[in-house]
Amino acid sequence: MTEQVKTQQLIDSFGRRVNYVRLSVTDRCDFRCVYCMSEEMTFLPRAQVLTLEEMGMVARAFTEMGVEKIRLTGGEPLVRRGVEQLVDEIGTLPGLNDFTMTTNGASLRKHAKRLRQGGLTRLNISLDSLDPGRFKRLTRTGELAKVIDGIQAAKEAGFERIKLNAVILKGRNDDEILDLVDFSRDEGLDISFIEEMPLGDVSDHNRDETYCSSDEVQAHIERRYPLMPTTEATPGPSRYFKMADSDSRIGFISPHSHNFCSSCNRVRVTVEGRLLLCLGNEHSVDLRAVLRRHPGDMDALKMAIVNALPKKPERHHFTTDGDVQVVRFMNMTGG
Repeated sequence: MTEQVKTQQLIDSFGRRVNYVRLSVTDRCDFRCVYCMSEEMTFLPRAQVLTLEEMGMVARAFTEMGVEKIRLTGGEPLVRRGVEQLVDEIGTLPGLNDFTMTTNGASLRKHAKRLRQGGLTRLNISLDSLDPGRFKRLTRTGELAKVIDGIQAAKEAGFERIKLNAVILKGRNDDEILDLVDFSRDEGLDISFIEEMPLGDVSDHNRDETYCSSDEVQAHIERRYPLMPTTEATPGPSRYFKMADSDSRIGFISPHSHNFCSSCNRVRVTVEGRLLLCLGNEHSVDLRAVLRRHPGDMDALKMAIVNALPKKPERHHFTTDGDVQVVRFMNMTGG
């Protein structure tokens, strides 16, 4: 491999620079959220899952080619045994200026302090309801009290910025939008409201009936809190707004109503080691095969990543009619 390929930045066919990687550390989760997976799931056997050492190597390859942000996702990353050691390794990589994890928060009381010490800088915590009974129905197995306590543990651990993620489903939790905003304001947190994505064939509800657009959510919030667009650039797809009387930011992630593909700077690596070039397409490259065919060969891994970039499409084509365009569930995709 030439020195140029070793150090080149990752630019796709449409001139977009990839500087953000979402790395799934497990497909397993202690919740069964209705929009994410089926109630009865079959998870991957261990041999098909990247080892923590392989994940560390993937992270190092990307940062050496200009990636500045890594987010650890799942499933639920905190159910992966040894994830703290992976955090320690990635947290020391030069050039990384944003190291984040998306979690359901239920295990943060146990892990938050250790994760912060390992170099993790920010947390995204999923929270779709503040009603214990409804929270149980949406997550099927989750306990709201543990998540609220996990949020407090994250604050105590000193994370720079904590953001809540709320998937809003019409008729299920859209009446809690303002409650979630008020909770964020009271706790000094940011919050992003997310449109449900058509990944996997869920049996709990019809997606065409529960779809709630970001514009609807924003209009509901502005009945109480006028929102002002922020000028700050963010490394992810959220469009952020601020309120005049609070430091909390309100974000909207809108894969349907406000397609964010033109500025997409992200790729995902699934727990199986598939480099997924787009959330809404199946285009991928098998990095696990490269890692195991050429163990320890960083040049081969980087070449596979570079050669994969032409597969990154210009955009995804989600619909809101309940049609399943991507058969993998969100827990297989990685956040």
